[in-house]
Amino acid sequence: MKKYWEKIIFFWMILLIGFQVHAGGITLIQEINAAPANFDGKEITLKGIPKDPTRLPLVNLKMYVLEDSSGEITVLTEFDLPKMNEEITIRVKVQTLAIVKGEAVGLTVTELERYEQQQAI
Repeated sequence: MKKYWEKIIFFWMILLIGFQVHAGGITLIQEINAAPANFDGKEITLKGIPKDPTRLPLVNLKMYVLEDSSGEITVLTEFDLPKMNEEITIRVKVQTLAIVKGEAVGLTVTELERYEQQQAI
């Protein structure tokens, strides 16, 4: 009977830890970097600080690095580049060029929507 309760408690602990990581639907960048194949083709929400902008007008390429407490990832965008060093929340699509033996190759994260930050009044 004791092992039964240990399993139940373990199950709920894992469930609650997972809920805290995804509270509010925000995915940590570390999760994508650790297992990009798990996110291939999915739309997710990220929150972080943009930095290192790049804009190449001749090929219409705009991108920036998004950093959160767990890591950083490069984001492609068709929108105007965000203000640097100010926290943003974005919805993105994660895609990989290929998955070879379980490893993702050619990870791309494309911004689909940028959410407005709530201003304190």
